[in-house]
Amino acid sequence: MTVDMPLTQTATGPGGAPPHAATTPRDDTARRAELAAFLRSRRERITPEQVGLPRGARRRTPGLRREEVAHLGAVGVTWYTWLEQARDIHVSPQVLDAVARALLLDRAERSHLFALAGAIDPTPGTECTGVTRELRLMLRQLEPFPALVQNSRFDILAYNGTYGRLMCDLDALPEADRNCMWLAFTHPGWRSSMVDLDATLRVMAAKFRASMAEHVAEPAWKALVARLTEASPEFREIWAQHEVIRPMSSVKLFRHPRVGVLQLSAMSLWTGPNPGPKLLSYTPVDEVSRERLEQLAAESAQSAESAEPPALVTV
Repeated sequence: MTVDMPLTQTATGPGGAPPHAATTPRDDTARRAELAAFLRSRRERITPEQVGLPRGARRRTPGLRREEVAHLGAVGVTWYTWLEQARDIHVSPQVLDAVARALLLDRAERSHLFALAGAIDPTPGTECTGVTRELRLMLRQLEPFPALVQNSRFDILAYNGTYGRLMCDLDALPEADRNCMWLAFTHPGWRSSMVDLDATLRVMAAKFRASMAEHVAEPAWKALVARLTEASPEFREIWAQHEVIRPMSSVKLFRHPRVGVLQLSAMSLWTGPNPGPKLLSYTPVDEVSRERLEQLAAESAQSAESAEPPALVTV
């Protein structure tokens, strides 16, 4: 069974406006051209034998023919041809998924396809949470400065000893709870460490909502929002306001029960070529904060020597 999509159909955004209304026609044309070129390049690299099709004696096209891709993806030949010709047609996530499978796209290529089409992947791959040896070494070398690796969903993927004891004992928490949003709205120790709790929570929720715009259909993101909504009336109230804010560096105030108040400047660095996991580090604003960080790092080192796992933890 093949599906011919309506060739004049356009998707609509809020208020009935086309989703690309905010972009110029030139931008949209360039995007469609890039999508068409990408599809052609992927089609031409696949041999008929790879997908169980006979080569035939008269094959002149490198790789697969357009009609073969359409057949493998169970989509209309005319629709797929117009897509490769950069026509202005609507691309549904379901058809993009079928095309991605027909073209044997890997995870990076599939993500690129949906980005070019301006669509949300209905079956996104699980975000890679691996932390390289080089990143682990960097986290150690940043001591006594607190540092962690965090993904866009605020999951804590790795951290050094100072960060592990900055706001609570992270080592003592189950992996499922090592998420900054969850801890900020539910963990008493974490919450007491934030000097300006109300403002911090609003900023965090606004940053999280901005990040979630590209992941609204992903189960892990929806599950976290549902978990927070059930556990925290405070989160429900803030989340209902739909505030968004871009990530930014700032000075943060932390109140530690043993070393006192610390003024730290936050900085983030992407760990790869695309937005995803990032390295966050906190440097002292003044000498007092530096001395207190050194004290906290020394306590962490002593704890690490007498217990397993080591101060640096990856999940």
